[in-house]
Amino acid sequence: METEQLDKITTDLINDGYIMQSQVNRLLHKGVPPELVLRDIMLTGFMTRDRLVRYIVEKIRNGEYDLSIIRAYDYIKEADVLKKLAEELQVPFIDLDAIDMDYHLTERVPLAQLKRYLALPISEDDMSVTVVFNDPLNMEAQEAIQRLFPKKPIKVAVAVKKQIESYLFKVELKDSVKGLVKKVRDELNSIATLEEQQEASSILMLIDVILKACINGRASDIHIEPTEKNCMVRGRVDGKLTEMFIFEKDIYPPLASRLKLLSNLDIAEKRKPQDGRFSTMVGDREYDFRISTLPILYGESIVMRVLDKQKALVKLEEAGMDAVSYQKFIKSLQAPYGIILVTGPTGSGKTTTLYGALNELRNVEDKVITVEDPVEYRMNLIQQVQVNPKVGLSFSDALRSILRQDPDKIMIGEIRDQETLEIAIKAALTGHLVLSTLHTNDAISAIPRMADMGIEHYLISGALVAIQAQRLVRKICPNCKTKEELPPSVLEEIQEYIPENAEFYTGKGCKECNDTGYRGREMICEVLTVTDALSSLIAKGASKDELRAQAEKDGFIPIFQNGIQKALDGVTSIEEVLRVAKG
Repeated sequence: METEQLDKITTDLINDGYIMQSQVNRLLHKGVPPELVLRDIMLTGFMTRDRLVRYIVEKIRNGEYDLSIIRAYDYIKEADVLKKLAEELQVPFIDLDAIDMDYHLTERVPLAQLKRYLALPISEDDMSVTVVFNDPLNMEAQEAIQRLFPKKPIKVAVAVKKQIESYLFKVELKDSVKGLVKKVRDELNSIATLEEQQEASSILMLIDVILKACINGRASDIHIEPTEKNCMVRGRVDGKLTEMFIFEKDIYPPLASRLKLLSNLDIAEKRKPQDGRFSTMVGDREYDFRISTLPILYGESIVMRVLDKQKALVKLEEAGMDAVSYQKFIKSLQAPYGIILVTGPTGSGKTTTLYGALNELRNVEDKVITVEDPVEYRMNLIQQVQVNPKVGLSFSDALRSILRQDPDKIMIGEIRDQETLEIAIKAALTGHLVLSTLHTNDAISAIPRMADMGIEHYLISGALVAIQAQRLVRKICPNCKTKEELPPSVLEEIQEYIPENAEFYTGKGCKECNDTGYRGREMICEVLTVTDALSSLIAKGASKDELRAQAEKDGFIPIFQNGIQKALDGVTSIEEVLRVAKG
């Protein structure tokens, strides 16, 4: 009866007697959309994932299904089906991200052919060339690729479509800088001395191309890493690394030397880590790059943090702080003295929040001094001190000297030890407003952490004004935003935080967002203001649970709830909130 509107696999499973029509009807009556019936049948265990994969593979082998059928089902992983198919055909299944590919092979064949047949040659030995296909049953593709390698037989392997496409895209990128790379090689070969090689103009052009591509791709960090056969350039976009370029190994030494030269680092020193920075124009804007080198097996790993001056001046409400948290935080910043902490794991945007706060505090009447390691963004009207342990200027040393400089407001990049915390608390109690960061998972945990670091409870209660905990969630790409049906287990988990018939969204993945479904990041946070009631509990050394109960009485909204609200507003997906904020 209701079979017509069901998808093909579910219909076939009923016809072949693997599942019962009555089971399907029961789910449809419950209000499960027809296209999700199969997912719920799997979740309830009537049909295990393994049996379903075996069934699909059998149909593909018999020629009844095309491999592309699984793309209509988000909950059936292509990798699972391909692994099973490869096993039955006795060909290897390859995770392309796990191998160091030989890119010389792709240069010998036309890229258009590889794209057409979704194939990628990955390695060669004396006997054969291994070529990865997405569809191992496509004989036409295999014959066409075999013709491209007339001297050796090809060995068929299988990989996921998305991976093959992304590697073919890398090959295309490699082609686009082929001319420049050839120019670099020619220049290097015609120049004898090391000094002249570093002055070569083509390597500067290559660096310019790398920086432009990474910044246009919205990367916050650029990683240049030598492997055994290649030199890889990856960019961290929205918190995740993506590969931007691949070069042959011989391009790496002049590239590394030139970057070190730009950053005033010692070119000859390859055995010790080094840090530096340089500024350059990319397009029509000036960017600062903080560079760090680390000796690794095949050379040095070079990481550049992109410091965009405009990001430092971001307003807190523009960083995604909701109105209620923003009001609480701004009110805390107006306190005449005390300590305000921003907590969260590495890479959760704490420094950006501190700069946003400094931006609010910056004026001619107040002396604002910061101690940072390293100074990320340079700001006017603020005295910034760079920590330098080599010459005996640690956080605590710098802080002691700062207090003699008659400051009104002090920002400490990070509290790492008891000594720094002690001086910060004393400064807060003697009439200064102190801002700093601490590595804890949530706002309330910062209180016992300070006590663990040896600070008396009464001092903590006297100095503390507010604590903000934060995370960064990726924002759904507006171009491919689509409604999402959540699995029952997830709905159960967030039940208490959501209204009836709540709607959630996710990103399907498109060209604009590099198929990730996300574009850009935004903050989710919790702000704990220390009220009189909470202050007296802290002084008594109350437990974390007691502190939380009091905070909630005072109107404290936990970070997870803040994240769920962002998902309800359609800014991010539930999956992303659960990933970063599940306590």
